[in-house]
Amino acid sequence: MPSLDALDILKTPVWLVAPQPEELVFINSAARQLTGEATLERLRHGAYSAHAQRILTAYLPALAGDEQIVEILTVARHGRPGPISCRLSLTRCEGRELIVFEGLQTEAPGFPGGMPLLGRLCTREYCRDERGFYERLFRTNTAPMHPQEDGRIVDANQAAMGFYGYDHDRLCALHTWEINVLGREVLPVMHEVAKLPGGHKPLNFEHRLADGSTRHVQTYAGPLELDGRRLMLCIVHDITEQKRLEQELERAALRDALTGLGNRRQFLQLVDQALAHSRRYQEAFSLLLVDADHFKGINDGHGHDIGDEVLKLLAHTLEARARESDAVCRWGGEEFVVFLPHTDLVGAQELAEGIRAAVERLVRPKLPPLTVSIGVAQYRDDEDATNLFKRMDEALYRAKAEGRNRIRVS
Repeated sequence: MPSLDALDILKTPVWLVAPQPEELVFINSAARQLTGEATLERLRHGAYSAHAQRILTAYLPALAGDEQIVEILTVARHGRPGPISCRLSLTRCEGRELIVFEGLQTEAPGFPGGMPLLGRLCTREYCRDERGFYERLFRTNTAPMHPQEDGRIVDANQAAMGFYGYDHDRLCALHTWEINVLGREVLPVMHEVAKLPGGHKPLNFEHRLADGSTRHVQTYAGPLELDGRRLMLCIVHDITEQKRLEQELERAALRDALTGLGNRRQFLQLVDQALAHSRRYQEAFSLLLVDADHFKGINDGHGHDIGDEVLKLLAHTLEARARESDAVCRWGGEEFVVFLPHTDLVGAQELAEGIRAAVERLVRPKLPPLTVSIGVAQYRDDEDATNLFKRMDEALYRAKAEGRNRIRVS
């Protein structure tokens, strides 16, 4: 993108990301030094990553309202992984809405490192004023709250003790890394969090309770000054049920209700990811488009219930013939697609022939005989998804036009 070349002048790392599909659109020179060969997935979901929303499109309403959103990405300097805090904002470029990840230049020595030594500004031990406003807020709040000093929990309200399952003394003997499933890996992340200004959206983590179970939590950690001592106050919300519902909805949105296979949306996501990966690493992948022959006749002659059973049987057969690394999805109607990573045209043809022969041999009581036609296409360098799908479709059309129950390539 020539219009973005000016960003290379900046010493601040900047990543421009398309929220749908999630992909890196532009990385300036400062960011490239930190990113290397890392994908967006590795940046946002690496060992040191933390975010408020797993899916980028969920940020769009808040970003449009100029709310402060921060994410922590996993990057690398001199071969060592570690975190970097980024402020998110919206921009438009060439008619596309993009999310800007702007690195916050708040780095401290020792990358990655432990918690900043905030508590050493004062030699007096932490002690809260039993009569003050902070005490009343702390004691009566129904959200688990615990202030930290150098990563050590120095106090906890009643809600925190009830949530984590520890008494006050035991909870206040713990460090942050002992309740976070990341273990000591969370310390560089908390280092970044401690440097952030207040007011940003909470970040998501997974915490371990006293009984060994884990819960998804949304944690807001902000600076707190109490009697001359600077602390971090952590407010925790249990979002386990919310996460479960989100995951169920996400799975449902990517699944075909009849066959249980992935749907067209999931397949498009797989191909988008494969295109980006192949362009970077020059790795081959291929696609199969599988069509049930004379399916309209099956529906008309035997009824839609039998037609549905035929589609479910075909879906099961495709999954059984596919390799563990492959993905089978329903494209629509009686058409199915198979994504074949690390597979050239020869390998794809061999697998397609195995599928064709297996379907031809199927015999099930009360179900009519079935055959399939298959179009095969291998990704070509610098090809977009539209052209790849067009070639796959053209190969299938030739297979059907030449008599069905056969394979054609494009």
